[in-house]
Amino acid sequence: MQLGLGTAALGRPQYINVRQNPSNTSNLEAFKNESFSVLENAYNLGVRYFDTAPGYGLAEQLLLDWLKTKDDDTIEIATKWGYTYTANFDPNAKVHEVKEHSLEKLKEQWEVSKQFLPYLKVYQIHSTTFETGVLENQAVLDYLAFLKKTHRIKMGITTTGTNQVEVLKRALTVEVEGEPLFDIFQVTYNLLDQSLKDVYSILAKENKSIVIKEALANGRVFRNKNYPNYDEMYQVLERLANQYQVGIDAVCLQYCAQTIPGSMVLSGAGNNTQLQENLKVNTFILSPLELEELSSFKANVSEYWAERKALQWN
Repeated sequence: MQLGLGTAALGRPQYINVRQNPSNTSNLEAFKNESFSVLENAYNLGVRYFDTAPGYGLAEQLLLDWLKTKDDDTIEIATKWGYTYTANFDPNAKVHEVKEHSLEKLKEQWEVSKQFLPYLKVYQIHSTTFETGVLENQAVLDYLAFLKKTHRIKMGITTTGTNQVEVLKRALTVEVEGEPLFDIFQVTYNLLDQSLKDVYSILAKENKSIVIKEALANGRVFRNKNYPNYDEMYQVLERLANQYQVGIDAVCLQYCAQTIPGSMVLSGAGNNTQLQENLKVNTFILSPLELEELSSFKANVSEYWAERKALQWN
């Protein structure tokens, strides 16, 4: 399967997640060094797709610095625009990021992101929603079409929230000068939110690329006493992990890859141990019966996102 590396956890110490162990991020230089080593190890282990964003703290600069050590045209960088990181690495920050889908913000963030060329292959609207009106902002759409044509990059969106399927369907209709604008869709998909299945056949028919994010449901796939409603899921995941001698993370990543064929699944590894565990995904295949069993844990979409909204930055 294709496993890419998302860099949100590498670029900022705090993230919306359920952590198994507390993360020590008091030494920012040590944090940067470890993140750099994760990029290097991912590359050495065969990863070639790296996903980043200005909203991920140090992540874009970290990747730019790392790319200076490489000369390999198989590396693909995907980045985004629309979020600004504002926490300044303060764990107690009230606001960690600010969304703005304006033409001004697009042009501002492109000035940094364009430094990834020629490795830059994918450029995305970060967390596309109806509320910001970005899919109706003709000036923004025209500029994205200009960048796509000029630099021969795939243009895409990322989605989050209860209505991500509706957002995907709307994005599919967006055209500039008679040509579809968006080629690639980065979507939240996991055991609990399986809504992508509702639109997968349409995306596949139109030959669109799919990237899966949050495959571990922000950590909720790991046994947690705060979520007794998932006890049966935990039991099945632990049984399969033991059966295939891998971690629960690998089981969940494999589920995503097999149920959305041809997709790129992102690892959100924040350290080398997590990365190595994630890459065990390539050591086994789930049976049709096991996939069916895992699919049975599909949650109500509204309840899933309400639960996610309640998670803390930590």
